[in-house]
Formats: sequence, structure tokens, C-alpha cells
Amino acid sequence: MSTNETETEVIPSYKDIVPIAAPKPIKKLKPARKQVKPGDVVKTETVQTGKEYNIWYNKWAGGDREDSYSNKTKSQTRCNIRRDSGLTRANMTGMKYCCIFFARGCCPYGWECEYLHTLPDVSMTLPDTSKDCFARDKFADYRDDMGGVGSFNRQNRTLYVGRIKETGTGPETEEVVTRHFKEWGAIEKIRVLQYRSVAFVTYVHEYHAQFAKEAMACQSLDNDEILNVRWATEDPNPQQKSPKSGAWRKLDGDALQEGEVMDEEEDGDEPGAKRRRLEIENGDDSGGEEEPPSPQQQQSQPQGPPKPASLLSTDMLESLKYFAEIRKQNGGTPIQQQPRAAPKAAALVLGDYGSDDED
Repeated sequence: MSTNETETEVIPSYKDIVPIAAPKPIKKLKPARKQVKPGDVVKTETVQTGKEYNIWYNKWAGGDREDSYSNKTKSQTRCNIRRDSGLTRANMTGMKYCCIFFARGCCPYGWECEYLHTLPDVSMTLPDTSKDCFARDKFADYRDDMGGVGSFNRQNRTLYVGRIKETGTGPETEEVVTRHFKEWGAIEKIRVLQYRSVAFVTYVHEYHAQFAKEAMACQSLDNDEILNVRWATEDPNPQQKSPKSGAWRKLDGDALQEGEVMDEEEDGDEPGAKRRRLEIENGDDSGGEEEPPSPQQQQSQPQGPPKPASLLSTDMLESLKYFAEIRKQNGGTPIQQQPRAAPKAAALVLGDYGSDDED
């Protein structure tokens, strides 16, 4: 007996269908645009206060150096990462350095530039660690004004930002500084010195600090000021100094601990046992020889009369004896040594002084 079984299809309703989010398409960079046209940026010379022109350094000398930054003019261009970033010839040739004119917002080449028009890629290692992200050579020491490229002896991720016009409280100034500087990379810490118009901006990566230093030089925040951006003299980040100082501190602590243990072990030992143990540790075990007497034993032993010191050396005495034997063999009378006269006691009176004429 056979039964006919019918299969029915269950059609899910639209309520049971869970929509699957489509993956976001990877945004491709477009060709970099030309930030300025040739001739748009007019370079104006600052007012020279010097009296003598130094042809070696190509600048005026003898002027007012203390207020030299007040002669700076506000930058005419500024980089916009979202609008200006794009592909250049460097993406095809493998160039890993960024364009410094792109950071300043005045590169006229656009996609024809030989350098990158993007923020520095922190996952990419630069071919030369003695250069910054703009392929400029670093120096061993910082400049006196803490400007310029920087030093290759210390990793500095902190920028000094001066000449800030404060119009509010400390948190408000910190919010303004964060809004303008976060465009150039991830910020780790910002410290604002209220009523001193100074802020310290610490980035997570050094490359972003180098880029931000050039991008914000002679720029303004919200109050049309001219910022003074340079390297900080000391990185306030404790993690920057902890690896080296921590290692030295650990070594010093271990050495002090070992010294204290050795002192505790040697406090209850006698001098002879301590000297014996040091000889065994140094590999100078003599295999059962007697130990040298201690200073107390040396003082207790009787000492003979001191031998008179001779003015003649041993070789001279042997030579005299040899010539005396030869004289004796030849029939000569031996030379008799005359007893030496005891020296007279020295006196303070000049009359007691002896001379050869008195003999």
C-alpha cells in the first residue's frame, strides 16, 4: 500500500528576512589636486633689523634677536587633508617621503609631484632613520631656538605651541587646540598653560608631530594670531624616558642588593676566612699552603735589629770584592777599611760646624 506524500514549501515572510549589510567599498584616492597656482603665493621678506649682511649664512646679523618671531607674517596657505590628499607620482615610484609644500598648503604640482600628498603612514618604515618624514637630514643636537628639523639622538613627539590668544578658560583653550591639531594625526596628550599662551601637544607617532610642525607653522587658531610652533625641550610623556631610566634603575638596584647580601654574609666571618674565600672565588687556591700571618701575628713575632742601609749597590760591592781578591793574589797588601767616624750632632750654632781644616 503506497501513500502519496506531498511536499510543501514554506515561503518566509518579509518580516523574517534579516537584511545583510553590504560591505563598504574601499574608498580610493583620487589624483591630488594642485593647491595653488604658480604665482599665487607672494613671498614677502620680513623687516630686517640687522646692520651687517653675512654672506656665509645668507642673512642679516646684529639685529634684534630676542623679538625676531614678532616679525613673522601669517602664512598665506594652509593644508586641508580631506580636500588636498590624493595620488601622486610617488605612489607609482615607491617614494615614501611626504611633500613639505603639501604640508604647508602651497604645492603647485598636484598629482605630478614626486612626493606623497598624504599624512605619513606610521606602519611604513622609512628607509633612513636619520631623516624626517620630508626627507630632510636630522642633526645631532637641536637648534638654540628648538626649531628646524630636529635631532636623531632623541625621539621627540611633543610640540611647543606659543603665542596663543586665550579668550576663555583652560578647557576651552584646550578644545580649540585639539580641534586644530587633531587633523594631523592621533593626539596622545595636550597640556595648556593657562595665562601663559602656551600649549604642549604630544602625538602618538613622531611622524605626525613632524608633519604638524610644518603644517601649523605661522598659522592661526580662532583669533587670527601667529603661532610659534617648535620642538619641546623635554618630552613630558613618562613612557619616553622610562625604558632607559628604568633599565639603569633596575641594574643599580640589583647591584646594591647583591652588595648588601655580600656584606651580611661577610659580617660574621673572620679576616682569614674572608681572604680565603676570595682566593677560591678568584681561582687562586694554592692547594693546602699555609696562610700568610695576619698583621697581629706579624707584630707579635720578634724582629731582629735593622740592617744598616748601604750607599753602594750590590753590583758595586761585588766588584770591589773581586778587585780585592786580585790585589791579594798579586802580593799586594789588602786595603783595610777605616772605621767611619760617627757624625757629629747638628747644632744651631755656626761655630760647632766641622770642616776639613781641623783634622
